[in-house]
Amino acid sequence: MVLCVVIVTLSLPKHARFKYEYAKGKVWMNKDLVSPYSFAIEKTFEETERDKADIYKSILPVYQNDTEVASNEQQAFIADFDVRWESAVEDEKLKEAYKETGGRILEAVYQRGVMAYNKRHQQGNSNYNFNLLTGNRAVQTNTAVVFTIETALRYVEEQVEKATSIRNKAWLIKLISDHIQQNYIYDERLSSKIEEEALKNLSPTRGMVQKGELIIANGNIITQDVYQKLESLKNTYEDDSKFGGDRKIIFFGQLLLGGLIVTLLMIFLRLFRKDIFEDNRKISLILVVITVMLVSLSWAISLKIPNLYYIPYCIVPIIIRILFDTRLALNIHLLVVLVAGFFVPNSFEFAFLQVTSGMVAIYSIKNLVKREQFLISALLILTNYFVAYLGISLIRNNGTMDSIEWENFVPFIFSVLLSLLAYPLIYAFERVFGLTSEVTLMEITNTNSKLLRELSYKAPGTFQHSLQVANLAEAAIFNVGGNALLVRAGALYHDIGKMENPQYFIENQNKGQNPHDSLSYEASAQIIIRHVTKGAEIARKNHLPELVIDFIRTHHGNTRMDYFYQSFLKNFPEKFVDENIFRYPGPIPFSKETGVLMLADSVEAASRSLKEPDAQSISNLVDRIIDYKLEQGQLNNSNITLKDIATIRTIFKNMLMSIYHVRIDYEI
Repeated sequence: MVLCVVIVTLSLPKHARFKYEYAKGKVWMNKDLVSPYSFAIEKTFEETERDKADIYKSILPVYQNDTEVASNEQQAFIADFDVRWESAVEDEKLKEAYKETGGRILEAVYQRGVMAYNKRHQQGNSNYNFNLLTGNRAVQTNTAVVFTIETALRYVEEQVEKATSIRNKAWLIKLISDHIQQNYIYDERLSSKIEEEALKNLSPTRGMVQKGELIIANGNIITQDVYQKLESLKNTYEDDSKFGGDRKIIFFGQLLLGGLIVTLLMIFLRLFRKDIFEDNRKISLILVVITVMLVSLSWAISLKIPNLYYIPYCIVPIIIRILFDTRLALNIHLLVVLVAGFFVPNSFEFAFLQVTSGMVAIYSIKNLVKREQFLISALLILTNYFVAYLGISLIRNNGTMDSIEWENFVPFIFSVLLSLLAYPLIYAFERVFGLTSEVTLMEITNTNSKLLRELSYKAPGTFQHSLQVANLAEAAIFNVGGNALLVRAGALYHDIGKMENPQYFIENQNKGQNPHDSLSYEASAQIIIRHVTKGAEIARKNHLPELVIDFIRTHHGNTRMDYFYQSFLKNFPEKFVDENIFRYPGPIPFSKETGVLMLADSVEAASRSLKEPDAQSISNLVDRIIDYKLEQGQLNNSNITLKDIATIRTIFKNMLMSIYHVRIDYEI
C-alpha cells in the first residue's frame, strides 16, 4: 500500500493546480475574479495559425539566378547548330541567318529567365512576387515577367514563325527547344531560413491584463475573450508554481490524497470483501493495476500528448470486473478517476466521461458467457463516449451543432480499441497472481475440452451425471445469487476422479457383475472416497484453477458413506469399526457455490434410485437429502440462508419433475 502511494505520488506532476473550473459559454459561478498580477494574454491556436499564414504570405521566396546555365546553353546551341546543319538541306547562304535568329531568340529567353512555379507560394493560378538573387544582389520581381519551360517554348515558336527568312521553321524550333533549361532556381534552404527567423519573432501573446483588473464578474457569461484571459491566467499561475513553488509541500499534498484513496479502498475491502483483504496476492494485483494506470496518466501529461482521452481508462474496470466483481470494479474505477481529476484539464468533464464509460464497461460484462461480449462492450463504451461528448459539446456551444469539433472524438475511438488489451492482460494477471477469471471458466466449461472429453469416454455415466448436476446447480445459484459460471465449471469437474476406476461407480456399471461384491466394505468405501483426492490430483495435473478444485474437494464434505458403514455394522456387529474409514476427508463447503453443488450432486444421484418417480416421491427425496445435509452441519460455512434453502428446494423439485416427465394433477 505504501509503495503504491509513493510511486503514484512521485510520478504525478509537481505543480499547483488552478483552483477554478470554467468553460466557454457557461456562467461564471465564482466570486468576481480580479487579476492578482499582470500577465500577457496568450493567442488562441486559430490566431497563431492566422499570424503564421500572414507571415508566409508576406515573406517572398528566394530564387538563385544561375548565370552559368544561360552561358553554357548558348554555347552548346552554336556547337550543336554546326553539327546539325548538314542534315537541314538548306542553302549555305542561309546558315548565318538561321544561326543569328536562333541565338537571338535563345538569348532573349535567358535574359527574361526560366523558372518553375512553387505550389506553396502560388495561390491558384495567380502569379506571385519573389526575390531574385544574382550574386550578392537581390531584385524583387514577379512570375508574370518570367518564363516557365512551357511558356518559353511557346515564345520560341512565335518568334521563329515571325522570321520570314527561315524556311525550315520546325527544325530551328526543335534545335532551340533542346537548349532551354531553368536558370532561376528556387532556394528552399534560404527561403526556409528567412521564414524561420520571422516565425521566431512571432509574438505568442496579444495585449496584457494589468494587476487589479477585473477579468470576469460573478454571474457573467464566459465569452471567447474572457475564456482566453482565464486560460492565460491559469497557464501563468501553473508555470510560476512549477518553477517557484515549494515542491515538497505539493508532494505532501499529493501524498495525502493518494494515501486517502488507498485507505478508502482498504476500508471497502475490509468491510465488504474480506476474502480479498486477507489475500496479499489479490491486493497486490489491485494496487498494481491502480499504480500502472495513474503512472501512465502522469507519463502522458509529461509528454504533453495532444489529447489525454487517448489513454484507455476503461481498462481498469474491465480487468477488475472480470477478475473480481462488479461492485469492486466500480469502486476502484471511481477512486482512480477522482485522483486523475486533480491533474487533468476540465476535470468535471473528464470525470463525467470516464465514470459513465466505466459504468457501461462494468454493466456490459456483468454475466460473461460469450466472447463476443468483449466487442459488444467496446461498442457500448464508444457509444457512451459519443453521447456524453455530444451532450457536453451542445451545452458548451450554446446549443449549436456547427461549432462541435468532431475531430476531438477520434481519441475516444483509440481509447476503446486500446481497452481491448485488457483481455490479454487478464490472462497475464491470472498466471502471475494465480487468479481465475470468467474468461478461463468459459474455456474450461467447454465440453469438448480434453479432460471432459476423456471423462465422457472413460466414464460416460459420470459425465451425464455431471451435466445434470451442472444444470441443477446453475439454476439454483442463479436464483439465490452467486457465480453461475463458476458453479457450472465446478459441477462438470467435481467427479473427475472417477476416471481412475469408473466401473466401481453405479452410474457406469452395466447390468452385469458389481465389482464391489468381491471387496470388503472398508475397501469399497476407500475406493469410492478416493475419487475426491484423485480428482484433485488429476485437476492439478491438468492445470485447472484452484477455485474449481475446491468443488472437487468439498462436494461430499466430511459426510459418512452410510451404505457401506451400515452394511458393515449389520454383518459384523461384534467388530470395532473406525468411522473415519467410511467418512470423506472434507473440507465442508465454504461458499454459497460449493454448498449448492453439494446439494445438487446428492439430489441428482439419489433421484436415479427412484423406481417410479412422481411428484410426491421427488418432493420427499429432495426434502430428505437437504434436511440430512443441514443436520450433518455440511452447510454451516457456506453462507446459505434459510430463504436460499427454500428457493433451492423448489428449483430442484421442478427441474427433477421435468427431467423425469412427471405430470402434476391440478384440482379444477
